[in-house]
Amino acid sequence: MKNYLLVWGLMLLVSPLFSQTYTREEVNRSIEEDERFSIHEDNYIITGIPTNETVNSSTADVKYQISFKQLLSRNPIVWDSYLYLTYTQKAFWNFYEFSSPFEELNFNPTVGLSKVVYNKNDEAKGIASVMLNHESNGRDSIYSRSWNSINFKYSMALSRKSILSLEVWAPFIYKESNPDLMEYIGISEVSFAYDIVPEKLNFDIAVKKGVNWNNWNGSVRSRLYYNPFKSKNQYFMLEWFAGYGESLIDYEVFYSMVRLGFVIKTNELEFLKFRESE
Repeated sequence: MKNYLLVWGLMLLVSPLFSQTYTREEVNRSIEEDERFSIHEDNYIITGIPTNETVNSSTADVKYQISFKQLLSRNPIVWDSYLYLTYTQKAFWNFYEFSSPFEELNFNPTVGLSKVVYNKNDEAKGIASVMLNHESNGRDSIYSRSWNSINFKYSMALSRKSILSLEVWAPFIYKESNPDLMEYIGISEVSFAYDIVPEKLNFDIAVKKGVNWNNWNGSVRSRLYYNPFKSKNQYFMLEWFAGYGESLIDYEVFYSMVRLGFVIKTNELEFLKFRESE
């Protein structure tokens, strides 16, 4: 049994040696020929209940997200990087209450540069991005929440089935409306995506940790995707969020929510995954 586990582990480690990613030529052709407008993050509508408090019409909700990306130039801007614009809007909807009011809307536009990183064989091994980020809830007075940051992100494939991403941000102009925000959302996020069955069953997890190491303020968001459709990007999604900062209005309140619904899944990083060598 031990020998079998050792061989299996070695196969996982060396499998990339027998695979390849997209080449520089293929990536450049995609940039030149594919549509400029695409999905950025997942687009979804899900509904669910809390796991840490009484379930009723006030605690159950609907959450949905709309997210897109626009490539602004097909030609490199600087250091072989490309300029793009993204917009993500996330809504928390008290659908089950009388008159179904919206609890919160979060708006998140960014503008950034992305650069594909290649190995010595001109095969894509990662993508690095720098972004000017703004996030707010569009409200005023004591309910106003907003923050700005410069974000740095790097994503890479670990195998034909998995992608690891690390994003860090340097916040600025945020202390007036939410001075302790970073104590709850931190200054970084690590995410890991794994294809249990490619294009059929997938798992994704993202973790944040607040900057105050004296407590565990932060969050864990996990998702399980299942695709019963013929389309490659339409899935059912089960999400569990536990922690702080899911929405801006009450970022300092701990939530544990399980939600289920429909998602149009992003394929933004699929080109990084290893393919079988021909």
